[in-house]
This record gives sequence, structure tokens and C-alpha cells, in this order.
Amino acid sequence: MTSPTAADGSTTDPTSPGVYRDSWGIPHLRAADHLRLARAQGRVTALDRAWQVEVERHRAQGSSAAFLGTGAVAWDRFARQARLDDTARRCHETLDAATAAWVGAYVDGVNDALAEGAARDDRFARTAHRPTPWEPWVPLSIWIATHILFAGFATKLWRERVARALGDDAVTLFATDGPGTAGSNGWLVPGERTATGAAIIAGDPHRFIEDPGVYQQMRLSCPEYDVLGLAVPGVPGLAHFGHTGSAAWAITNAMADYQDLFVEQLRPAAHTDGETIEALGPGGAWEAVHRHTETITVAGAAPVTVEVLETARGPVITHTATAEQPLSLRYPPRVRRDLGFAALPALLRARTVADIDRALDGWAEPVNVVHAADTEGGLLHRVAGAVPHRDPANRLRPVPAWDARYAWQGWAATPAEPVQGFAVMANARGIASPLGVEFAPPHRANRIRELLSGSADWSPKAMADVHRDTHLASAEPLLALLPGLDDLSPDAALLRERLLAWDRRMEADSTDATVFSAFRTATVRRLAADPVFAGLADAPTAPEVFHPWLYLVPRVGYALEGLLTTPLLPDLDRAGHVRAALEETAAGHTADTPWSEVHRLTPWSVLPDPDAEWLGLGGDHDCVNATSSVPGFTDLTARASAARYVWDLARREDSLWVVPLGADGVTGSPHHRDQLPLWARCELVPVVTDWARLTKESA
Repeated sequence: MTSPTAADGSTTDPTSPGVYRDSWGIPHLRAADHLRLARAQGRVTALDRAWQVEVERHRAQGSSAAFLGTGAVAWDRFARQARLDDTARRCHETLDAATAAWVGAYVDGVNDALAEGAARDDRFARTAHRPTPWEPWVPLSIWIATHILFAGFATKLWRERVARALGDDAVTLFATDGPGTAGSNGWLVPGERTATGAAIIAGDPHRFIEDPGVYQQMRLSCPEYDVLGLAVPGVPGLAHFGHTGSAAWAITNAMADYQDLFVEQLRPAAHTDGETIEALGPGGAWEAVHRHTETITVAGAAPVTVEVLETARGPVITHTATAEQPLSLRYPPRVRRDLGFAALPALLRARTVADIDRALDGWAEPVNVVHAADTEGGLLHRVAGAVPHRDPANRLRPVPAWDARYAWQGWAATPAEPVQGFAVMANARGIASPLGVEFAPPHRANRIRELLSGSADWSPKAMADVHRDTHLASAEPLLALLPGLDDLSPDAALLRERLLAWDRRMEADSTDATVFSAFRTATVRRLAADPVFAGLADAPTAPEVFHPWLYLVPRVGYALEGLLTTPLLPDLDRAGHVRAALEETAAGHTADTPWSEVHRLTPWSVLPDPDAEWLGLGGDHDCVNATSSVPGFTDLTARASAARYVWDLARREDSLWVVPLGADGVTGSPHHRDQLPLWARCELVPVVTDWARLTKESA
């Protein structure tokens, strides 16, 4: 058997399988074939991330409250009503035999080491949780649960609320073209603009920062392939970011709209004593509704009974805030019984951009923008994923289930375009525009293009300068109102001059950045309190899972640019609110406080570490260094770069990467948070490809 040689000259010796680690504890796995390798990936994931993957497994199944308590009930109810695990099981049933065997090998590896991994982590003992064997479809279930909110169908609940309060013309008034649950930066620099003549792909996915981290740095090597990249714990392969030696790929959220909410009319079926329910379908026909009940076990509390309903459109998940009409969720994996998982092993085998392109033709969920390059000069910029054809109204608000106009009519083509100059993806309008409604502002994308245009000999190390950029272009519309203010107090006048002289950079040590954020916060809160928004100020009545999409103050904060300029609110006294906010800020005590003292990382954790001390950061939500605060609500950041990567197509060993915490998911272990200081400074860790520089773990 011949050992494959990667573009960097490294080889795979199939006679020496095992787990190897670099100095950061990152696992490099070798096996004699791809199934043994998948099993090894599952096993090392269970050893390093047992608590994390067990939490994700039970969240997907709607059973996490059994050991996490009442705080997990809201999510468990949604997971059951949306039928996430059942959808995963159905998708697993349709997998081709080879992909099913590959996923099954990963699950076997998890099951082999889950007890051993649980013994490393005291959170199992603290919650009295004992892991049980995974079913074959659990990786698909974790994938669905991780991405079910990516397309932002909950935003349709918010738009419905806005339309009821302010009229149909205002339905997109709060279109932030702004942050959602996930986004990313990504850029592809062709060889004519690099020092080596080979392409570089770089970027960073933006997600809620979790402890443990949402990505695993990983290398997978067998006679068929030798690939390094970022894995999702609980899922085999390297779905989003990978480098095979001769080809590399990376993704961002396309911001596509591919999930719909349908208003349902339900009634008891005749002569069934209410046991059977019908839903009004297109054409006036009453259709049978699937109905059953499930019980959520709750640690420390009484069990909770959940009614599960499913119409021909999809599972019933909520009711509207006013009419209390049931809403069903229609989402592609449940309709198609397909997640596109066959693309995952195909990506690992990719040698060229054409291979990556073919693999992604079968991709389904979530919908992504993709960059890819290879050592032969091939370049790729495309969208991948399943988006239904349907009426444009479906994208904006819940639509009536009984009107055939709103039915799905096949699937949209995914756009692609040639790479001309730099290819940049930052969730802004562009290649995926025909598939979405709301996108990110153009600030990050424009800034990346501006920075890349400053050199024609880019190197991997120089990409850190792009990652760390803190210019905040979105500050301009608010600052532009300052020169026109009159009747200011002396302190407010001085503050105005300071803000107008500010360089617009949210640097960690900047005191001006702190003052601007305080001024922005005061402005957002005053705008939100304006009588024009009174109909949106009440607490949400929708299920708790959707509340982050439905609170007024964060919505005003993210949509601030548009609200300051829209003609749809003629009675909104913008100048008055900005003047009052400036006076309020001038009377505060933030003048000498560095931004990093108030802009601190606050990761989400099921069981937070009470002794953790998290670092202060630079950046903000519209910076390339996208450390998202919630304007008007908090300066703390829980959403930022979940990883940073630089893929070099000239020499893979010159590639770089970093994650917010570390390779190990066990609190207190040496590699749990060892990358955090580097990540906070936007520095990256060298990729290791030489097996001689790695340490093999004993069996």
C-alpha cells in the first residue's frame, strides 16, 4: 500500500495508526482506512468533549432538562414540538449505505469512549448524568439542532409584531442587515496577490462563544486522504473548514431564507371527542393532523407534558402573539429527508476545486457561501444548500396554510460566480442576495476589501492584521447627527468634539471607544422609549426560545443605522433623542475607561465556571474583529469569532488557526483555555503537519 503525499510533503503511514497531539493538544488521527478513522474521530471527541456532546445530544432530543433542570425545559419543548430528533432519524434512513457506515463508525467510536470521557469531567457527577449509548442518527440530530435557528425564522415573528404595531409598510423597518445567530467573515486571495503565487483562504465564523468551544481543531489521516480543519463536536468529518493539502474550503452563513411559518386553522374532527384534530389545507379541504403527547423529565421538578402536532406543512411550534393562531414550521430537512451528509466524506476526499464543487452540489443544511481553492490555481465562489421556491411573502411573515399560493414549488438554483480580484464573504448582500431578505451591513465586507487592496504580496502571517481590524464604519450615521445639535451644555459640547475627532476604532485600549458605546447605548434606549414604538415595548408572548428575536431594545440597537435615516417614522424626534443621549453620556463617568474593561468575553456554558476570569476584547459587532455587544443592552460580548483560520495553498504547514478556548473541553485541563490569550489578541497558532513533531498517545 502506498502512503499518500500531501502538497506539503507529509505522508501517511497506514501501519502506525493512533492519536497524536501537537503542543496545543490538538488531535491528529491516523488509521488504516476511512472507517477506522471515523471511529477514531468519534472516540477522541468523546474523550475530549464528552460533556459537550452529551449536552448537545440531549438538547437535540429534547431531553436535556432531565439533568439540567427547569432552565432547559423551554428548549426541550421546542425540540420536541419541532421534531428535531425525529427529522434526524428520517434523514438517517435515507443515507446511502457508504455514508451511513461512515457515520455509524463515528458513533461506534463515541460509544466506545463516552464513559471514559465522562469520568474525566466532574460535571457528570455534579448533575448525576450517566451517558447511554448513542443511536446511529445522533450526529444528524446534533447537526439539525445546531443549525435550526440559523435561517432566522423567528425574525418572521418579529416582523409580524412590527406590522401589527406600525402597519404593513413597516414590516422591514427593523431590517438590520445586521447580526443574527451566526455569521462569518471569509476572504479568498488569488495567487497573483500573494507572496508565493498560490491562493490563501482566511476568515472566521461568528457564533455565540461557548465553553467548551463550538469547533474542534482536528486532523484526519488515512491512506485515502490527509485533511486538517475544524470539526463540529458530535459530527464526523470537517464540514465547514478544511485543507486536504491540495485543496481547501471555507464557508460563511449565506443569510438565505429557507424556513417558513404557516398560520394554521385547527379544529377537532367530527365524532372523535376531540381526540383527532384537522387542519384547513389549500382549497378548503380539512386534513388530518398528527397528534401525540410526550413527557419531559425535569431534574428537581415535576415532569412536563408536551403536545406534539404536525400538519401537512410541518410541526406546530408556536402561536401568534395576538390571534393565538397555531404556527407550523416548514424546513427543508424534514421535507426532503436529507441533510446533505453525503457531502462530508466527499469533501475529505477532495483533491481539486472541482471535487469540492461536486461534493457541495449535494449540500442541504444550512445554506452557505463557499470559498475554495487548489494548488493548480482553481478557485470557487458559490452558494450551497437547499432553498425552496415559493411566494416572496413567505420570506417576510407567517402565511396562511389554506392558501395554495404559498405552497413550496421545488428548489432554487444555488448561485456561483467567478473570482475576480478578491472574493469576500461577510454575510452582506452579494452572491446570495436572490435567496434572502436581511443581510449584514456592507461594512465588514467593504473593510476587508479595502485592507486586502493594500498589498499584492499577502502571506499567511499577514492575515492576522485583517482579522484584528477594529474600524467601526457603522458609527458614522449616529456621529453625523452631532454637528447639527444646538443648545448643548459645555460638557456635552466637549464630548461632541471628542467623538467627532475619534478615529472610529474599537481598540481594546481606546477610551474613546468606551465613550462612543455609552453614547450609542443612551441613544438606543431613548429611541426605544419613544411613544412611536409603544406597541412593541411589551414583553414577548411567544415561547421563550424565540424571545431573543422579539425584544425591542436589541432590535433598535442592531437597526440603529436604518432607524436614524428612515422616512417611515416622521414623528420620531431623532435629534432630540441624540441630544439627550449626548448630555446623559457627558454626565457619566466613562471618560478614562479602556474599551476592554467593559467589553469583556462572557461565553455561554450550561454549567458556568464560577472561578473563570474572562478577558477584555477589542472590536465590536460591525468590525472585522466582530466581537458583538448588544447596543443598548450590554457592552459584554457573547458572540465573536468561534475560530480563525488561514489556509495556505502553497505550503499547508504555513497555515494558521486558533479557537477561543482550546482543544480540550474539560475545565481545568492544560489545553482547555491555553489558546484564549492568543485568540483575544487575534494571533494564530501554526498548523503542524510533520508527524515527527507530534506526540503519540499511548493506547
